[in-house]
Amino acid sequence: MPISENLLHIKSNIPNHVLLVAVSKTKPNNLVLEAYNAGQKDFGENYVQELVDKYQTLPKDIHWHFIGHLQSNKVKYLTPFVYMIHSVDSFKLLKEINKQAEKNKRVIDCLLQIYIAQEETKFGFDEVDCMALLQSHEFQALKHIRICGLMGMASNTANTEQVTKEFKSIKHLFDTVAKSSLVSFAFKYLSIGMSGDYELAIKNGSTLIRVGSSIFGERNYSK
Repeated sequence: MPISENLLHIKSNIPNHVLLVAVSKTKPNNLVLEAYNAGQKDFGENYVQELVDKYQTLPKDIHWHFIGHLQSNKVKYLTPFVYMIHSVDSFKLLKEINKQAEKNKRVIDCLLQIYIAQEETKFGFDEVDCMALLQSHEFQALKHIRICGLMGMASNTANTEQVTKEFKSIKHLFDTVAKSSLVSFAFKYLSIGMSGDYELAIKNGSTLIRVGSSIFGERNYSK
């Protein structure tokens, strides 16, 4: 099925308030352009160099979302243009994003990555550390970042009860923060749900889904 038809199928089956980020990692520019020409403006990438290369050659009105694990020493390559960083998993990283954003005279939208999976390979804050961060004076002093939501990656399992439990846990934290006075801007993005579980994620409160293979087809990592 063509990319345009895949996009239409997904968009026609998700609520209007849910933002679709097309995960284009490892996909060539011509396929990204095909999705762009079909009306898709938000794209997600996992690797810094690949994202920088695509930014330099693809249309400048694309909203680039960085969704992979981000090392502090690579932040400077993204801050001139990145639209949103989903994977903020430490205060050290947040401080570096703020520092580099200030150099670029920008305020960058960020999501705090919350550890919800039963897998040691995942990253993120736990609930206690997340709340402590948001209440800290050090966080309040950062003026070049906006925390506008949370991101989580569920366990890679076919057990929908387990995944639902993980989604519910981050939704509870999201609601707690949204109802508090800890953030003074639009705290509206709950970034959970990928190709295999985005429908379940939306049922459990997702307002942003990261979908790759259901749009572009399976990836070939051998390239």
